[in-house]
Amino acid sequence: MSINTRASRKPQGKEAGFSLVELLVVLAIIGMIATMVTPQVLGYLGRAKGETARIQVKNIAQAVELYYLDLGAYPSMQQGLQALVQPTGPAWRGPYVRDARGLTDPWGHAYLYRSPGAGGAPFEVYSLGADGRAGGQGDHADVASN
Repeated sequence: MSINTRASRKPQGKEAGFSLVELLVVLAIIGMIATMVTPQVLGYLGRAKGETARIQVKNIAQAVELYYLDLGAYPSMQQGLQALVQPTGPAWRGPYVRDARGLTDPWGHAYLYRSPGAGGAPFEVYSLGADGRAGGQGDHADVASN
């Protein structure tokens, strides 16, 4: 039998398909690749949440400034960030934030507000990071408008 005839014929019986050993080798290779790639992907996800929080804090701080322009005062500590979505007086022209869900950080915690803010600022919008506690590093670091 020539090489061309053997290559052109369809495999039959024991020659058809993959063996169990071949499948296990492929699964082992895929598993090794997944264990090397997964930590990096999770790291990117954590950094993305931190960046999202920084952008959202800046946007909320801008909304507080718009509130100030309309009402002549920053929201009180009692009103908090809810003043951006709920009417607080006749000069209120909000909502200053499209949706109240925008007042929640990427980790599911509500953004915090204090007036006056740190360092003599009139207000501060901040998140306590992934752990929900003051301080921390990486994903657990606080994100503040000032």
